[in-house]
Amino acid sequence: MSQPSWQSLPADLPKPTDDGACDHLKGSKFPSVALPSTAGNSVDSSTLSGLTIIFCYPRTGAPNETVPTEWNDIPGARGCTPQACGFRDAANQFLELGVSHIFGCSTQDTPYQQELKQRIHLPYQLLSDENLELVEALKLPTFEFQGKKLIKRLTLAVEDGKVVNVCPLVESDPDRYPVFPPNESAKHVLQWLNDRTGRENLSTADENAMMRNMQHKG
Repeated sequence: MSQPSWQSLPADLPKPTDDGACDHLKGSKFPSVALPSTAGNSVDSSTLSGLTIIFCYPRTGAPNETVPTEWNDIPGARGCTPQACGFRDAANQFLELGVSHIFGCSTQDTPYQQELKQRIHLPYQLLSDENLELVEALKLPTFEFQGKKLIKRLTLAVEDGKVVNVCPLVESDPDRYPVFPPNESAKHVLQWLNDRTGRENLSTADENAMMRNMQHKG
């Protein structure tokens, strides 16, 4: 009998609830923290121009690692690999909607993350917050598992050094945090980006119409 796969999701996963641990993030300045990347360099997301999407996840499983029953029982824990694959499959759509950078981030070390990136063919880099620098600077929500501190699943939209929203980023949905189900995380971000682009286009159209009206009156 095959072992449960980290790439699949049970139908009866417990849904996490919003504990308010991300209420302080929207509108905050993104801290200057350089994190090791799977590209072999360090990335300080506060210095990146344009719109950056950073999805934080607890941990991914290693090849042939059995999914512990207690992991499934933690609301919001299971589903990191399906989440990463969702962002992989939608990478081109993010670029088309104006996203300059996509990063995954966990407290696992870089070699562990590099294995995952190669195994599931991720087109974006993963960042390691193994030393909890970003966790502490942003006061990100965490939980303990097998003696390790892990980041609760959330996604940040960072634009020119500022956190402009927290995932799933659907402004009409009050349950923006925590992300659930994890395999639909990328879809939620795309919905927010589409809504945002629509509002920006409408604003531009209104401004153009106003200018034409002013020119006509002149």
